Parts: sequence; structure tokens; C-alpha cells
Amino acid sequence: MKTNLFSLVGKNAVVTGGNRGLGKEIAIGLASAGANVAVISRTECPEIVKEIEVYGVKSVSIPFDISNIAEHQQLFEQVTSRLGEIDILVNNAGVQKRHPAVEFPQEDWEFVMNVNANAVFSLCKIFGKPMLARSSGKIINMASLLSFQGGLTVPAYAASKGAVMQFTKSLANEWASKGVNVNCIAPGYMATDMNEALMNDVVRSRQIMERIPANRWGNGKDMQGAAIFLASEASNYIHGFTIAVDGGWLGR
Repeated sequence: MKTNLFSLVGKNAVVTGGNRGLGKEIAIGLASAGANVAVISRTECPEIVKEIEVYGVKSVSIPFDISNIAEHQQLFEQVTSRLGEIDILVNNAGVQKRHPAVEFPQEDWEFVMNVNANAVFSLCKIFGKPMLARSSGKIINMASLLSFQGGLTVPAYAASKGAVMQFTKSLANEWASKGVNVNCIAPGYMATDMNEALMNDVVRSRQIMERIPANRWGNGKDMQGAAIFLASEASNYIHGFTIAVDGGWLGR
């Protein structure tokens, strides 16, 4: 009888944007639970491979710009040739642009939507297809507090993350009966490069902190438990759901 529902031993995982920030900690968390991990990032990162392989698993670093949607099939083939059949896909990579809405450049809107929504949907399809064929797989998409809220000066980001949460539900409706789990994690306010502008804004940073019941900004390690849970057998009956890792923000 299997007693460790959270074990990922023998599983192969892919983490986009896994070279730094939240993605790096998620990749390390999956490795700590026993998964082999392919890290996808714009540049090759041998240092993260070394950090992951400390856990006695295999890791590869594959440089790739996920905005190149036309080349996603080639990425899939490269990943599987180097790591093997993929059991877990974590769509973590994302971008942000901040402008007042009336001044928001169309090219920035399209850039954010392409990386955060279009590329994620494409990777779900490509990596999901063989999962469906064998009736087994876990897909974890990165949503956001702005999947629920509108935010300020980030309309493209809010739109993209709303889209991710909604098409995650759509995929789950189609794929749950076929043995593939598709869910989201919605990080709260995390101390990462993407939020540097907010953290440096004395007034806005204070306002954010006052609303977080945990009384601190989150960090990458806070993401590991939710990622391991959604990647493991412990979440087998969870489909189309978004877990907020937000220090209690949405409960206020």
C-alpha cells in the first residue's frame, strides 16, 4: 500500500521560467519530492541543474523563448528526447508591463497576452496530448490574484491571468474524465523581480502589507507545497481549481 501520496519519485516534470524566482523554487520543490525536472528559460542555466540534482534526480536546462509559439512542438520533442515522457507540466513563465490604461501600448498588450495566455494554452495542448493518450498527467498553470481582481495599471496582465484561470477550467472539463488534472496556483504578493516596482513604492507597499493577514510578502518557497500537492496523487480528484497562495489576501 502506497502511503506517501505526495511522492513524485520517478516522475518527469517541466517548469517554464524555472531558472529564477517562483519557478526556480517550484522546480526545486518538485525535485525534493523526487521528480526529474526540465527547466525551460530564455538562457541555459547549468547552475539550477546543479541545485536540482542535489536531490538525487535528473535535471536538464533548455534555453527557449516560449513566446515562439510556432516552435512549441520542437520544444516538446527536445524535452522528451532529453528527459523522457512528461508527467507534470508547470506553466510558470510570465511577463508584466505597467502603464495607465489609457496610455497602454498595443504592442505591450499583445506581448503580455502572447506570453501569459497564448503560449500557456499552446503548451497545455502540446504536452497534454500524450498525457491524454495514456490517461495520466498533471498540468499546473500559474494564475494570479489578478485572475480575481483588476489591479492598477496592469490591464494586460489581469486579462491574461483571467484567461489562464478560465481556460484551465475548460481544459479540466474536457480532460478530467481522461485522467489528466489541470489546475492553477494563484500567487499572492510575492517578493520577486516582477513586483520590484510595488515593493519600492513606499505607499503602495504599505497598503499591500496592511491587507495581508500573514503580515508579510510571500516568497518562492511558499509555492512549493501547492505545486507538489497538485503534481502528486494527493490531488487526483481536483480538477479546474485555482489554489491561492496569498497569505490570506483574498479572504480579507
